[in-house]
Amino acid sequence: MRASVILSVSACICVLSPCCARAEVIHLKNGRIIWADHVRENGARIEYDVGDNSYGIPKAVVERIDTGGVSPQSNPAASGDQHDLPAFVPADNLKNDAGLISRIIPDDQVDEGQLAALEQSGNGATIAAGYFIAGKHEFDHGRYPKARNYLDTALRFDGQNPTILNYYAALLVKTGRASEALPYAERAVRSAPDSPDALTVLGYVQFAADRDQDAIRSWKHSLELRPDGTVRQYLERAERDASARVNYSERESGHFTLHYEGSQTPEALRNQLLATLESAYDDLSRQLSITPRSIAVVIYTDQAFFDVTQAPTWTGAVNDGKLRIPIRGLDSVTPELARVLKHELAHSFINQLSAGRCPQWLNEGIAQAVEPKVLSSGSRLAELYRTQHEIPLNALEAGFMRFSPLEAAVAYEESLAAAQYIIDTYGMSDLQRVLERLGEGSSTEAALRAVIHSDYGQLEEEVGKYLGSKYGQ
Repeated sequence: MRASVILSVSACICVLSPCCARAEVIHLKNGRIIWADHVRENGARIEYDVGDNSYGIPKAVVERIDTGGVSPQSNPAASGDQHDLPAFVPADNLKNDAGLISRIIPDDQVDEGQLAALEQSGNGATIAAGYFIAGKHEFDHGRYPKARNYLDTALRFDGQNPTILNYYAALLVKTGRASEALPYAERAVRSAPDSPDALTVLGYVQFAADRDQDAIRSWKHSLELRPDGTVRQYLERAERDASARVNYSERESGHFTLHYEGSQTPEALRNQLLATLESAYDDLSRQLSITPRSIAVVIYTDQAFFDVTQAPTWTGAVNDGKLRIPIRGLDSVTPELARVLKHELAHSFINQLSAGRCPQWLNEGIAQAVEPKVLSSGSRLAELYRTQHEIPLNALEAGFMRFSPLEAAVAYEESLAAAQYIIDTYGMSDLQRVLERLGEGSSTEAALRAVIHSDYGQLEEEVGKYLGSKYGQ
């Protein structure tokens, strides 16, 4: 996603935090609030946990800590995350077997020895169930390469089981391989034609693979079998998209399928769009050493962009698995539009490299850096860091669509500053290694520590120093 706003920073910025259930609330002396799962003192520092990540701040900046609060809820539907997946539950012989689960997952870790023992039993159904349990465990924890290995083995022993097929298809979509996921999702529906879960996953895969009409049919069938609010939201989104594109045409190039309104998009502009996208693709593939496949690009010439995406008015473009670009009034690719195209395309590369697990600040920071874009108000941002009024990076892990224009502007500038600091200090190759570790299942902080040897607190301190040296008075 790309913001079309100009930075204008006041001295006091409210911190927006990721959602959690019961939380501890850290009140800082500068008026900021931090929501955390757990808080503890460690000498002169206050350390706190949010999800799998741990952070630290000086005790001197803390006014008080309250317990038992309830964090404000962010709106996941507004995040634009193409990897959100409705919940579904194992069926048939893969229902929760407490005995088998406790054998395969003791102490919240997969026991390889127990999997090997299962294989010695020669019971194909039990072996498949054991490897499915291992695969589901890794899938639920975001460790997709490991999950794929276990699910591969489960399918080898029970290749028609719809539950294993559902998880395998969903995993492929989450790792940027929607076209590869289609045969598995279709096989799941053939094995269980009356399963609302299988139909829901099939629609999820079809939508990600740019087959909107097929997705609409699958989700409608699923809802006929079982009402589901999340699936209903997916269906409404797909129907908005299909309605906006009813008179659209398609054109393909080596890596893209361009959807456009023929009467409003001249041929010369279409040629320029595809040429610009292919050039950006070549640059990004060299920088990030991956080659995503079959990227859909939808060009909007009117209000339909906001109707379909439900994006806030400050949004300049969206990548929700498809690149959605508004080009009202343009008859050629301007330098600004070229930067927008490269920015949104970068998200596809980042999401594939990180298996969809990249925090939003890093995702947006890299996308801006490769446009390339420079900080528009570095001195003001340096002052925010100097006075400790910046938004903490852990508050920027979720989508930015929930932000006001001013908050979004700060979020984008901080994201760019953090990414640019890492690139300037360690190089793009180390940034790529961070993304790869995220894709392997590491938490954000663990990936940062492994590659640049900094936790969140240290990174924020270093970004502040970096801004001070470049823009400070």
